[in-house]
Amino acid sequence: MKLPTRTELKTLREKLQVKKPWDSIIIFLLNILISVPLFIILHQNLVDPEWPLHIDRVLIFITMVAGIQLVLHYMKKVLLVCIALYILALLYGSAFGNYGFASVYEDYQAMVYTMAYDPNPQDVIISKLLPFPNKSKIIDAVDYNNRNVRNYSVGAATKYFKNVKGFQKQRRMIQCFSVFKDIRNRWTYVNDPRNAEYIASADESLLHFAGDCDDHAILMAACIRAIGGTPRIIHTGGHLYPEMLVGTKAELEIANFLIKDHLFPDESRGREVHYHEDEYGQIWLNLDYTATYPGGPFMSEEILGALTFN
Repeated sequence: MKLPTRTELKTLREKLQVKKPWDSIIIFLLNILISVPLFIILHQNLVDPEWPLHIDRVLIFITMVAGIQLVLHYMKKVLLVCIALYILALLYGSAFGNYGFASVYEDYQAMVYTMAYDPNPQDVIISKLLPFPNKSKIIDAVDYNNRNVRNYSVGAATKYFKNVKGFQKQRRMIQCFSVFKDIRNRWTYVNDPRNAEYIASADESLLHFAGDCDDHAILMAACIRAIGGTPRIIHTGGHLYPEMLVGTKAELEIANFLIKDHLFPDESRGREVHYHEDEYGQIWLNLDYTATYPGGPFMSEEILGALTFN
């Protein structure tokens, strides 16, 4: 096989180069994306001298942007190649329904919003950079469009709470709670093979309603999604568990009333409903197998990552 000559490599490199002034514009946009979260960290951690018109903060931001621009300029050739590959990956993700441009925008927006109101915004970036274990396998395993998963979910959604009247607007929520109850009643914990991480699809878990915490979270998320609910899977370090989107604080109050007075009165008697509130103010209820009712006690309060299926 003949290797390309130096002239051919130079010609190929010139074809792949981004023409001026677009190379500088791309680098500057990358600079801004980096500078905004870094500025929030500095703003939250540095003492405010209370200069008029916040001139100190303006100077910090300008200096930071100039410094980052200089560093990025020297790395321009490598960065432009990396950006091009990243864009191709996002195009593929957008086309095939995986992680695409919309997901990046939502994650960045959520990160900046959360950092702005967090006393330790650097912790938000660290949590975003931490990997979600077996992310791609879990996404594939939440096969809510599978015929068996859909059929089971429809049956479980109508198995309990048929006599609850007067909550038509909460019908989907009640049906999701019915799915939770059926899976919770039937689930048996079984370990993975020794020294191995086995990820079972939702369809597979329907065979025996057994597995470890990630298998349960996958099945619950798939079934909730299959009947129109919005689930997410939480990673805490040594544990994965599912949560369900309830909505606003007002909708949480209705969910709390339903759980305690109509749906799970014995299981929840004298106990509180546990939930998480995300950066958008939306409420998520715990659906872990360790809980006997939706919103039962968390096995672990720590959140290192979240996979949302909407």
